[in-house]
Amino acid sequence: MRQQEPSKKQQETLKNFDHLPDSAHVRQPVVEALYACSSATLWRRVKAGLIPKPRDLGPRITAWNVGELRADLKKLETA
Repeated sequence: MRQQEPSKKQQETLKNFDHLPDSAHVRQPVVEALYACSSATLWRRVKAGLIPKPRDLGPRITAWNVGELRADLKKLETA
């Protein structure tokens, strides 16, 4: 499965990820880019507990907490 190119807004978010506060939230395409995986793989890893679960911010808005993602990525770096 081919991964979609991140939009300009998503590219900016990725570029500035280290400067976002831990309380910020990012949407699915940013998380896919951070973990270099497809949508299906992302959800499979979430279900398996390998990636933090997203939060429902509204009826059709799902996003991941930046602080939780940073902690998980750091854990993966040291593994």
